[in-house]
Amino acid sequence: MHILVTGGSGFIGSHLVERLLQRGDQVTIIDDLSTGRVSNLAHLADNPQLEIVESDLGNPVLVQKYCAQVDQVYHLAAAVGVALIAKRPYESIHRNIYPTQVLLDALSRELDRGRRVPFFLASSSEVYGKNPKSVWSEEDDLVFGATTKPRWSYGVSKSIDEFLALALVKERNLPVVIARFFNVVGPRQTGAYGMVLPRFVQAAMTGKSLMVHDDGQQQRCFAHVHDVAEAIMRLVDTPSSYGRVYNVGSNQPLTMLQLANLVREIVNPNAEIEFQSYTDAYDQDFEDIRRRVPDLTRIRETINYSPTKNIEVIIRDVWNEFLSHSGH
Repeated sequence: MHILVTGGSGFIGSHLVERLLQRGDQVTIIDDLSTGRVSNLAHLADNPQLEIVESDLGNPVLVQKYCAQVDQVYHLAAAVGVALIAKRPYESIHRNIYPTQVLLDALSRELDRGRRVPFFLASSSEVYGKNPKSVWSEEDDLVFGATTKPRWSYGVSKSIDEFLALALVKERNLPVVIARFFNVVGPRQTGAYGMVLPRFVQAAMTGKSLMVHDDGQQQRCFAHVHDVAEAIMRLVDTPSSYGRVYNVGSNQPLTMLQLANLVREIVNPNAEIEFQSYTDAYDQDFEDIRRRVPDLTRIRETINYSPTKNIEVIIRDVWNEFLSHSGH
């Protein structure tokens, strides 16, 4: 197949592109490299099946041209990370919503031509906002904070993406699959946008303190990017998944303090742990979610999904990646 991947030079996108090429597909990437990195694709650069188009998705003519050529579209381009959203909310909202609209317009025109091109939308566990349930399932209410707290703009903008895509399912029967990612981690992820695991690993490697926000009792579930890339390919190749939303990740929670201690244990037992307030880490308007755990029943029933790599394996993979780049 010929497949379009937006955001294909990003962390998750580059792993997906790698898997698609291994499968024998032809892949076109559209990426503006705002948060993705050319180095993520360096080992694939000579592959004749890969085309990289450096552009944002705000060009409807370009997007239409490529949507007319491909058999599937994976849309992973988005604003990345809590730190970026806290700092540049206007840009983040625009980058989450407008490109999705441009892609869906292009795929709607393909429907006019008699072509049903499956569309994968990468969404986020952020859409649940601060729903108080201890485990979140796909039909649960979305509960956001005040508009004066920029932190919630990410989840709201991703939920608008979902509404747009599902509107075309309802109105035009566009084959759409939506995945809400829960803390996807692994090699090639950068700590530059506030991602906690690479931040901890790099700190431990360089003898710096692991900075744990607030009291460290926030709970998260971490899934290896290889498991996630495999899951989304299988979802798109499973027609019964069309028109549905799926939680994708792990459902084994651990606290940030537990994560920091595991990283110390594996990477550098001499590293210290420090605590930092959200105000110092972000700003005084920042609000966080105490617990974020997905119900994986739906994805298990659809493609028999279950994560294969535990947190210790993931930490070692992230560490080994950093070691390979530091020359050790």
